[in-house]
Amino acid sequence: MSPELIIENFQARKVFDSRGSETIEIGIFTKKGFGRFSSPSGASTGRWEVQAYPKEGINASIKILNSELRSKLIGMSAEDQKGIDDILHEIDGTENFSRIGGNVALAISVSSALAAASSKNIPLFLQLSSIHGTALPHPLGNVIGGGLHAKGDKTDIQEFLVLPLRAKTITEAASANIEIHRELTRLLEKEQVSVGGKGDEGAWIAGLETTKALEVIDNACKKVEENSDVKMGIGMDVAASTLWNKENNHYDYGKDGRNFDTGEQIEFILSLIEEFNLVYVEDPLHEDDFESFGELTKRANKVLICGDDLFTTNIQRLELGLKHNAGNAIIIKPNQVGTLSDTFKTAKEAESHGYTTITSHRSGETCEPIISHLAVALNSPIIKCGVLGGERVSKVNELIRIEEILGEKARLADIKL
Repeated sequence: MSPELIIENFQARKVFDSRGSETIEIGIFTKKGFGRFSSPSGASTGRWEVQAYPKEGINASIKILNSELRSKLIGMSAEDQKGIDDILHEIDGTENFSRIGGNVALAISVSSALAAASSKNIPLFLQLSSIHGTALPHPLGNVIGGGLHAKGDKTDIQEFLVLPLRAKTITEAASANIEIHRELTRLLEKEQVSVGGKGDEGAWIAGLETTKALEVIDNACKKVEENSDVKMGIGMDVAASTLWNKENNHYDYGKDGRNFDTGEQIEFILSLIEEFNLVYVEDPLHEDDFESFGELTKRANKVLICGDDLFTTNIQRLELGLKHNAGNAIIIKPNQVGTLSDTFKTAKEAESHGYTTITSHRSGETCEPIISHLAVALNSPIIKCGVLGGERVSKVNELIRIEEILGEKARLADIKL
């Protein structure tokens, strides 16, 4: 064990995320390094995610950390990722981190990796994966938002997304997303659509029916494509579990004024894929309907059918999905499982079965750019990180820095559609 990597101390405190909600921040000190991380949180959360915090709150977590974890953590190597993550599971003693909280576990797991990288004077993506490639992820960003991420007159669909294709650099890709976000301002004004500001992730809140929202975004994409070499793809995060009415077994679309049974929901999604050439559809069916996910995946062509609430970065949930051929892509959110070790385990299993991994932010974010490093370490071809807002832009800016580190070898990853 290198003396420079030995953990000498750690700090825990409450800070705030982008929604103004309390979150945990952990700082870990080694002899020659320091790592600090604050965890994000979601609004639209899958019920199979780990519990973010214990029922007693963050203060209870900090008490456990100081009374039980401190003595075990100090003296360990910050580079012993699995050992640290195993201790977190051991101290918590539950299946869903309900005792210390998944966000607390993640803050320790990530800050340890950051401290190790700092001690060795290397970027985090190198610390996380010594066999990383030179491919960078395409930024996937939401431009119109509704669902649980917005208030007031809003779309039924939680996120309408844009994905730059054929871009040569991260800057070119991110610029295209930003231009579409700006172009939408003009188009929404032209259509005299009431805009209720921005949602949790910086997307416009607009009182539009689903098809109309896609039409406006399609027009914005075409306008941006006229002035650049970037080809734009359109996507959606349906967040179908928030539309699913268990009492009548229907998907209820309040703004659209209609409801669908499962078969009709599949047909509706397929019609949108065909009409608007969608390249990405996330959570088009509710979080326990693996069979229908499989049917949609089989019938859809040249589109990523992605599971978020369906999988929650959980390897057991992924294994269920594999049995039904449910989806061909998976959202990777570290705080859904609580540790980097568990995150990597699920992502690698998904990749080995041909799934596209999409490393993702949360609606309640911090300014930490860690998922940018994680996306590169995992060789994720897509990073879902928003378009505007300081906590979103921090991820894009970090990718620009990573691109510089990689130098001439850097390239944007291939996306399999």
